[in-house]
Amino acid sequence: MSDKLFSTRDEPLASADLDLCRRVHEAVCTELEIDRSSEQADNIGALIIELFRQGVHDESQLRLLAGGAARPG
Repeated sequence: MSDKLFSTRDEPLASADLDLCRRVHEAVCTELEIDRSSEQADNIGALIIELFRQGVHDESQLRLLAGGAARPG
């Protein structure tokens, strides 16, 4: 049996991590003119958190990946 019951993806994000994800979310929504209270903005936020948990911790990379995924067509 593993010593670890949860993967690192299950660990809560630190305050600094959340701040970074928030900055990326605001930047992507502003750039794409998406209302931050919309469902699309919620989906972008979830994507940013998932990317961060998968190891993408660079703010520029997160913006690029989340912004590209959110662009239409």
